[in-house]
Amino acid sequence: MKILIISDTHSHLDDRIISYSEKVDEIWHAGDIGSTEVIELLKKKNKVNVVYGNIDDQKIRSLYKEYLYFFCKKVSILLIHIAGKPLHYNKKTNELIKKYKPKVLVCGHSHILKVINDKKNNLIYINPGAVGLSGFHKKRTMIKLEINDEQLEKIEVIELNKFNKKLP
Repeated sequence: MKILIISDTHSHLDDRIISYSEKVDEIWHAGDIGSTEVIELLKKKNKVNVVYGNIDDQKIRSLYKEYLYFFCKKVSILLIHIAGKPLHYNKKTNELIKKYKPKVLVCGHSHILKVINDKKNNLIYINPGAVGLSGFHKKRTMIKLEINDEQLEKIEVIELNKFNKKLP
């Protein structure tokens, strides 16, 4: 199963994000959506697992959850916007890791791309960086990967030009 992991769209989707989204089976959005139109557009062709982020308004917070715990094939996933730094997770994330014991933790918020094997918690930490235009990041990034049964495979970092044209 092919997965596209994005975060921190801040109401921005462009032609490259849409193009990649059409080539995967699922999209995981780790929060700071910005507008409901972002998810509506992505849902036209894909299953989307999404959580809200700290910049999201009450409308978005009423539609989506703070975190999701789900399975993709046989891999358990914890999706949350603010997790803290790897090995120094915030209290909420530590509680969720203890409760669910996910194999993969996906988060956003920092706008910093990071993929780490967290041996202490026996999980893979994934922060795809940010695909939106708002923020301090110099590169926009997202992650594409494949899940086959119990394995994450072909983890690919996709860099986007900071100034791609915004779609209507």
